[in-house]
Amino acid sequence: MDITTIGIIGAGTMGNGIAQACAVSGINVVMVDISEAAVAKGMATVSGSLDRLLKKEKITLDAKTAALARIQGSTRYDDLKGAQLVIEAATENYDLKVKIVKQLDALLAPEVIIASNTSSISITKLAAVTARADKFIGMHFFNPVPMMALVEIIRGLQTSDATHAAVHAMATALGKTPITVKNAPGFVVNRILVPMINEAFFVLAEGLATAEDIDAGMKLGCNQPIGPLALADMVGLDVCLAVMEVYLSEFGDSKYRACPLLKEMVAAGRLGRKTGQGVYQY
Repeated sequence: MDITTIGIIGAGTMGNGIAQACAVSGINVVMVDISEAAVAKGMATVSGSLDRLLKKEKITLDAKTAALARIQGSTRYDDLKGAQLVIEAATENYDLKVKIVKQLDALLAPEVIIASNTSSISITKLAAVTARADKFIGMHFFNPVPMMALVEIIRGLQTSDATHAAVHAMATALGKTPITVKNAPGFVVNRILVPMINEAFFVLAEGLATAEDIDAGMKLGCNQPIGPLALADMVGLDVCLAVMEVYLSEFGDSKYRACPLLKEMVAAGRLGRKTGQGVYQY
């Protein structure tokens, strides 16, 4: 399949990042969100990101202009009809994703591939609510999308070889390095990463070290570019909590219990960078 136009549901952090990566690589994008304000904010984020690349001389002014011209912002699902692949990049909520996937399934031509950018929800389970389970797949991009090379491509039980091949080739065309993963809660990277972040919250809650020293220890001792608590702030504490709750529910293993401090901070609305306060102040 020749993928020349990609639809994206969601103009937030992940959606606009995927849109930018596609547009810079020469692929046309239709980015849909529920309001004009959300779409405008997503477009402004892409423009600002491209401006930073321009200042660093990583792209030219012409390349920036061309990339922005390839992105069509919209609040109408009907505008997705020309896409060969539609990526759902909504909030990490199963019921919301099911609602979106069902809408897409009813709207799109039978040959169109639907992908979910979920970081923890079952691809097999999402595929089962569609009439095109063989054309449903997971594409887990990492934040910030324009900078991060990895894409986890998750095959549900029903995903066809042709669908996998088309999406793998598209991810490579974006300049990403795809890895193929079987469907399981958290897949590979987050299965390892998020419990580590959760453990960092336990260490912080027990008063073993300050947040700064915990992060410094992991950066200097494990060669991580960012400490786990600072990373949690970047990802969003609510997202970390949601992923841990999925693991606990799916595996039924108490080792996946969320740290009470993490729950408390989410309840307080201290979600990280997006709210101006998490473990750290922003």
